[in-house]
Amino acid sequence: MSDDDLWRMLYETDNMPFGAGQIAALEQLIRRADAGDDRHLSFAVRISATTAYTFGGEPAKSFVTFSWCLGEYDRDPQPYHQRYTHQLLWFFKHMVTAMLAFPELPLDRAYAVLDDMERRYRESGHSLQAVYKHRHLVAVHLGAEAEAAQWYRRWMTTPRDALSDCAGCDPTAQVKHLVQQGLHQEAVALAEPVLAGRLSCAEQPQAILTALLTPYRETGRTDAARDAHREAYRQLRGRLSDLWEIADHIEFCTVTGNEARALELVERHLDWLDRAPSPGAAMNFAAAGSAALRQVSGELTVHRRAFGDRPAADVPVGALAEELAGTATALAARFDARNGTAYQSELITRRLAGGPVGEHLPLSASLRRRAVPAPRTGAETPAAPAPVARPAVTVPAQATAEELLALADECWRTHRRDGLVDALRAYDERYGDAELPDTARAWRLELRAAEFTEAAGDDASLAIEANRAALAAWREVSDPVRAQVVAGRLGSLLCLTEEGESEGLALARESVEQLAVHGDQRERAAAWDRLGLAYVYRERWADAFEAFGRAAAEADVDPWLAGRVALHRMNVLEELARAEEFREAAAHARRLSRELGDAEMLTVACLAYARSVDDPAEAVDACDEVLASAPPGARLPMRVTRGRALLAADRAGEAVDDFVEAVTLCVEQGLPGDALLRMELAGAYRLAGRLGEAAEVAEEAVLGLDRAGAQAEADRCRHLLAGIYHGLGEIELALGLLDQLADNLDGPDNLPHRGQALEEAGGILYDADRDAQAAQRFAVAASAYRLAGHPLDELRARRRELLALHWAGDLPAAVAAIEVVDAAAEALADLPEEPPVVTYERAMAADAVARVLTAEERPTAALERVAGVPERLRAIEAFGEAAQVEVFTGELLLRDERPAEAEPLLRRVLGGLPTGSRPAAQAAWLLARALDDLGRSAEAAKVRAEHGIEEDD
Repeated sequence: MSDDDLWRMLYETDNMPFGAGQIAALEQLIRRADAGDDRHLSFAVRISATTAYTFGGEPAKSFVTFSWCLGEYDRDPQPYHQRYTHQLLWFFKHMVTAMLAFPELPLDRAYAVLDDMERRYRESGHSLQAVYKHRHLVAVHLGAEAEAAQWYRRWMTTPRDALSDCAGCDPTAQVKHLVQQGLHQEAVALAEPVLAGRLSCAEQPQAILTALLTPYRETGRTDAARDAHREAYRQLRGRLSDLWEIADHIEFCTVTGNEARALELVERHLDWLDRAPSPGAAMNFAAAGSAALRQVSGELTVHRRAFGDRPAADVPVGALAEELAGTATALAARFDARNGTAYQSELITRRLAGGPVGEHLPLSASLRRRAVPAPRTGAETPAAPAPVARPAVTVPAQATAEELLALADECWRTHRRDGLVDALRAYDERYGDAELPDTARAWRLELRAAEFTEAAGDDASLAIEANRAALAAWREVSDPVRAQVVAGRLGSLLCLTEEGESEGLALARESVEQLAVHGDQRERAAAWDRLGLAYVYRERWADAFEAFGRAAAEADVDPWLAGRVALHRMNVLEELARAEEFREAAAHARRLSRELGDAEMLTVACLAYARSVDDPAEAVDACDEVLASAPPGARLPMRVTRGRALLAADRAGEAVDDFVEAVTLCVEQGLPGDALLRMELAGAYRLAGRLGEAAEVAEEAVLGLDRAGAQAEADRCRHLLAGIYHGLGEIELALGLLDQLADNLDGPDNLPHRGQALEEAGGILYDADRDAQAAQRFAVAASAYRLAGHPLDELRARRRELLALHWAGDLPAAVAAIEVVDAAAEALADLPEEPPVVTYERAMAADAVARVLTAEERPTAALERVAGVPERLRAIEAFGEAAQVEVFTGELLLRDERPAEAEPLLRRVLGGLPTGSRPAAQAAWLLARALDDLGRSAEAAKVRAEHGIEEDD
């Protein structure tokens, strides 16, 4: 590899993000440069490596590269050294602050570097402002308050110059000083104009926002504190070098009462402690982490990745808190031994004792922090009347036993659970020990079964046994009608279990048969309803539908029974996927429930109606009808249904509030599924354009889904999160997730999804002009598509690979890839009826090949490739692409010295392009050139004038 190649690689590494990848590339370059004889290259690579180590999380290595460069600079000055003088002087600041973070480095060495820094700054004519600042920082580290104040004054009164820290970093250190003095208002006032300006430093604005967390909180600026935490942490969370600042955010979560978020941050960054950028960063992270872990139950566990000889494990929070406290305390002792003070131990002791302070400040974007907004109802759609509150049931003081039982029975029929309980309690208190007729005893047993049925939940055993007792009692008093009513109830309950199916269906069928002869209209309808329920419990939907139909035919005698039957029939139609009938049944059940004024029945009907309609606005209206009156158990599904409907109605901003409420309800009720709801919430935030919050919530969802072992759902959420990161411009995080997805989707059934993840990664790299890396991703994606048997996807990926190689300047590889693209296109040839998407991909593949052939200076071959392509694209209404290929064709004709053919083509294309557009400007430029080549200079000048093109453009 030549020196020119190595210099090109160096320029490429300078454009890489800070981190392990850039460091590895630079270390490889150092070895290659040292193997040659280009001293300038060796020097330049180490200058770049010093910056990479500092901001990439390995500052200890920067001592070596900086010392090497400084030694070369002093020992054997070369002309090229002068261009690096400013950087070398700047690096002194990094060295001083980094040395303070390593207790194994003697303090005298830090002072020596400071003295050397001051000497060189003086000799080069620079201000000593930055020197005084770093002497102040050393004094702060030692806890020498008077000395720190002295250097602070000199720092503030010395003019800035080119070696001063940026307009964000200097005020950040000043804010920290003011916070230490308890001057929180002053700290905020100092920072406000800085934040209002433009900050371009790699450490800003996250550094100053982190420094402002405490003053914002102390001065009651809760919204500013929340926003500062979110914005700063988003910038810090992917950089190992910022572990110290991440500790500040963990502490902020702890003191604001956000124990769950603090725990999440500790778990997310715990493995960074194994490769901490410095002992100082490790000490502060361990202390903040320990304090955070002590706020939650010690029985919880945190997943810790394997490192060295330590295996991966789920570690109890209590044990981990003690371990981290020991780590922080031991490191503080090492610093104090180096410094000859007790200051670092005092700081760590205070940090370890941290806990919630003041009022709780909600930080999570996925949990409720404000009043739930009232439903928005369009003016054109009047709100349906809410269910009228039903008066409380009054239990008469002088009621007889029979009257109390009748009242309880009526309350059961009309869904008054409170009245049922009150009436039966009064009965038991007044007549529990009295001698009563056997019919009263049987009736009481029947109603006891009702109590158990209402409270049974998933366990029907108590209700089954109570109904057996009631059935036996009614049979003893020779009331066959009541006995058959109870038998039907018992039969439906028995069908809740597989082992009770046979007996249950027999009882329910016999009840229908007997009551058809001996019962009244209501009893006949209710018997069919109970048989329908028995079929529902056994998932015999067709039989259930028939039974509910028979029940509905006679249920109108009792509006409450009619309402229940309508709901049951509605649910069965949904299971049978009979969409139109389901919608009609839901509308009918909704109307009956509204007339009854029962909030629970109306909620069920409205939710079903919302699921049944195609118009999301109708679904939202249905949810709004019962949003305020839905019973507690239905509020969660109501919020989820409404949120999804709002998303479908392109009202993502409103949907966010519903999903936030849904997540909150899920967490408050201790229900599973909050991670899946967070994923939906993240999607809503994304569609609402609130990408920062979308990322935060999606990260929570991934963590929760991983904990639950739901890898498929976790991977779907990673895919969502990768898109959010891309939207935020955090492409390294997006690429990392897509690569992880590709690794996870390594099974044969997942090959199409693996290809999609790799292709998306390639697209991100291509858009970032990292074309060589993009080509690699596209190639692997194409291979995955081929193995999955997806030839169209393979062709698209191969086409994109070819273009990436072309724009990467790797012409030999691009030319070699033409054959692969041709083979992929040929695999889709000769289809009986070529779908438009196949036509599109084959046409665009021909265009891509032609562009590579053009770069190889083979215009004639390129023209052969694009012949007929515009016509094929227009046939599928891809008019923009067709014009693009035609403009390219005009360029090829000019390259092939055929201006007479290019001129009419370009004139026609230009006439169909929007004036002022980039394609129009390109076509006009080519047309003018064709006219010049034809000796028609006046016409060429006119074209240039019409389109604002300079002759030498």
